[in-house]
Amino acid sequence: MEILKKRIIKDGLAVGTEILKVDSFLNHQVDVTLFELIGAEFRTRFDDVADKVDKILTIEASGIAVAAFTAKYFGSVPVVFAKKEQPSTMAEDYYFSEVMSFTKRKLSSIRIGKKFLAAGERCLIIDDFLAHGQAALGLARIAQQAGAEVLGAGIVIEKEFQEGGARLREKGYRVESLAVVSKIEDGAIYFKE
Repeated sequence: MEILKKRIIKDGLAVGTEILKVDSFLNHQVDVTLFELIGAEFRTRFDDVADKVDKILTIEASGIAVAAFTAKYFGSVPVVFAKKEQPSTMAEDYYFSEVMSFTKRKLSSIRIGKKFLAAGERCLIIDDFLAHGQAALGLARIAQQAGAEVLGAGIVIEKEFQEGGARLREKGYRVESLAVVSKIEDGAIYFKE
């Protein structure tokens, strides 16, 4: 997605060789116009399964906005997000999976209430970043526990060099990434051709 790549170059900040900060438009401050375009692009990329999507799955917090904008283009299907901490209000049964956060360097048990994901439902995973693949794989494990089907994963920015996309694809998941970063070096961001 060329407009996204241009925005990453313009406003993204490379930190070392592994971190790409895009908080000015993606995961701290939201550029609503760009998110509309992102949602429309995911619809285009998943057009062949669009009428089959029952739910969109993501993880709090930065995946929620992307997933919500995307849901509009899939008939406003519900967005279900995994919680990283168990709030006192989550007394019902839930599915859970452990995931390691790359940016926070912390192991979290993500949870989705069982009443929000049912057997036979077909889901898209939508998230802002794909690095090592932990978040997407954790959501896929939750979908499997529920007896739901994952139709694919839509990722705004994939950091190819951290191999999460390869892990998902090796497990048979369809991955559609809007911008694929092949490397970060000397403050420069390089995209896969």
